[in-house]
Amino acid sequence: MAELVGPRLYSCCNCRNHVSLHDDVVSKAFQGRHGRAFLFSHAMNIVVGPKEDRNLTTGLHTVADISCADCQEVLGWKYERAYEVSQKYKGRKVHI
Repeated sequence: MAELVGPRLYSCCNCRNHVSLHDDVVSKAFQGRHGRAFLFSHAMNIVVGPKEDRNLTTGLHTVADISCADCQEVLGWKYERAYEVSQKYKGRKVHI
C-alpha cells in the first residue's frame, strides 16, 4: 500500500489504482504476510476471491483474498467471519 497525494487516499503499490480512503482506516495496528497492515471498513476497485477458513494469529477466520481490479496484485484479504468473540469486530472489514 502507498499513500497517494497526501494522506487522504490509499492506492495499489503496483499500479497506483485507488483502493481506499484515509477515513476508512479502522486500525493501523495489524500484521500482514509481509509486514505492517491496515484494517479498512471499506475498499474500492478490488476483486474479492473465494472464501476459505484460515487459522490466523488471532484464531480461525473465514477470509477471502482481495486483489487490485486493474493489475490483479494481491493486496490482502477481507474478513468474512470471525469465530472468536473478541475478533467479531473484524467481520466484513478489509485487511490490507
